[in-house]
Amino acid sequence: MDNDQGMETETNVYDEVEIEDMNYEEDAQRYTYNCPCGDLFVLTVAEMRRGEQIAKCPSCSLRIRVIYDVEAWCPSKAVPVCAPAATRV
Repeated sequence: MDNDQGMETETNVYDEVEIEDMNYEEDAQRYTYNCPCGDLFVLTVAEMRRGEQIAKCPSCSLRIRVIYDVEAWCPSKAVPVCAPAATRV
């Protein structure tokens, strides 16, 4: 199922979606995308800063892989949680 880094394998995702195709909710600091079940796939900015690429639907078991530049959000693999770009040294 999951590999040792907690990332989903290709066979465990319903679809792959470009970040540009998702809706950004500034107040909630998250990206959303419509799920076939009627709810929303959700990927938060905090999850993206940790390098997460899987958005989960809270109402069903479906997951999508979000395609975005992980290095732009979390450029250093040595830092467990990347700081926002404005606070990086």
